[in-house]
Amino acid sequence: MLILFGLSWPFNIAKSLRSRTAKGKSIYFEMVIIVGYLCGIAGKIVGHNVTYVVAFYIIDIAMVSTDLALTFRNRALDRAAER
Repeated sequence: MLILFGLSWPFNIAKSLRSRTAKGKSIYFEMVIIVGYLCGIAGKIVGHNVTYVVAFYIIDIAMVSTDLALTFRNRALDRAAER
């Protein structure tokens, strides 16, 4: 699940770069995804089951964070275009 879900983020990042708009994007959704990944990491740590899977969590957090940053950039571009 982590790998397949993680494979979708590069496509989402590319779309955010190309579209240059934040229409249809939810900052809260992306934040919830990041919190979910952090909880997954915390669960691995608390359960003393830190394995290579944590690397996938970290990679996915990095990609969602990148898309979140692009969403903020695109919101600014949207506001500038409205003026």
